[in-house]
Amino acid sequence: MDLKIKYNIEELKNVRIEDYTYDLDEERIAKFPLENRSSSNLLIYKNGNIEQKVFSDVSSLLNRDQLLVFNDTKVIHARIFFKKQSGANLEVFCLEPRVPSDYSLNFASKGCCVWSCMVGNLKKWKEGTIVCDFKYGSDTYVLYAEKLKQEGGEVEIKFTWEADISFSEVLESCGKIPIPPYLNRESEASDEIRYQTVYSKIEGSVAAPTAGLHFTDNILSDLKLKGVDIESLTLHVGAGTFRPVKSENIGGHNMHTEHIIIKRHLVEVLRNYAEKKNDNINIIAVGTTSVRTLESLYWMGVKRLLGENVFWEVGQWETYMVDKQYSLRESMDSLLEWFDETGKDVLQAQTTIIIVPGYKYRVIDAMFTNFHQPQSTLLLLVAAAVGDDWKKIYRYALDNNFRFLSYGDSNFLKIKK
Repeated sequence: MDLKIKYNIEELKNVRIEDYTYDLDEERIAKFPLENRSSSNLLIYKNGNIEQKVFSDVSSLLNRDQLLVFNDTKVIHARIFFKKQSGANLEVFCLEPRVPSDYSLNFASKGCCVWSCMVGNLKKWKEGTIVCDFKYGSDTYVLYAEKLKQEGGEVEIKFTWEADISFSEVLESCGKIPIPPYLNRESEASDEIRYQTVYSKIEGSVAAPTAGLHFTDNILSDLKLKGVDIESLTLHVGAGTFRPVKSENIGGHNMHTEHIIIKRHLVEVLRNYAEKKNDNINIIAVGTTSVRTLESLYWMGVKRLLGENVFWEVGQWETYMVDKQYSLRESMDSLLEWFDETGKDVLQAQTTIIIVPGYKYRVIDAMFTNFHQPQSTLLLLVAAAVGDDWKKIYRYALDNNFRFLSYGDSNFLKIKK
């Protein structure tokens, strides 16, 4: 891997978002999932060439001793519908825990917790408490919401309830799965299952890591039998993933913060795979959230090597400002040293990293991903992986009736070195 790259950050910030667009008709957006997860089309891009398969054939694409990294986050029932005493309806969309700020502790809370939320019809909620009746078991309870403060478009809300159950159970009982807004429909019973990956485990996301929706338990079993290494990380996907880029240049867009959980074991595995870095496909990320996490993890190790104390926070543009370059092995060794010094097995971190054309991938050799919206940061991430060939890839998908966005088809992209 060439470690001598230096970025012209002003040139990267001047990337025009209008150069990363294509015509996406409404009928090309998959409004519902296919009956079978693995029946989706799979576009394969390697070394400038494109071929097409069905996703159920994915095990034929992968080999022994390749590493596949999944995001095991689980989508929560983040949409809650409340009523005011006047009868007015309000929708509260839970974004991020505040008290306790730790996801697992917040979901385990009983009786009270605080979240940062978006509120529909907010102008109708001047003051007072709003309520949501919900059933748990055979009994009916009430969830109360009190507005604490407002900052920009987000509202800090205190939730209280009398039932002897956790907030996780409250959400399961009274909330709804928050399917993407561009589907232009209400969530249905099928979304409860199909808008989760089969390996989802750690609660916290308000949007699914959709590249993983194509995998089934049978496919995962086949891959393990074949000798493919399978590991997981956690990045809780925020609503900001749907935030459009409104600035003319990408430098004017502020990325949202996403929270990451990394186990020591994954760092050890990555360190071992760093020994094999060559022109082959060694490390494969499933989804852009896994891509962002793995690349952020590399920069956390670099920040620690540079002597920064708060190495677990990766800023939007700071990765492009580092002059001294390190190998993946050096970065992972630095993080393992931190695990040794602290005695911890888990690193909790956060990232606002933005990956734009010109970025040099440090960890991954390939990715599975879906087809993304025009003029989105996710399309920029893809273009950073394959260069201008993203146009050829998306043209092929459009010409061959691929389905787009969250419930759409999949593609496998080998990173251009």
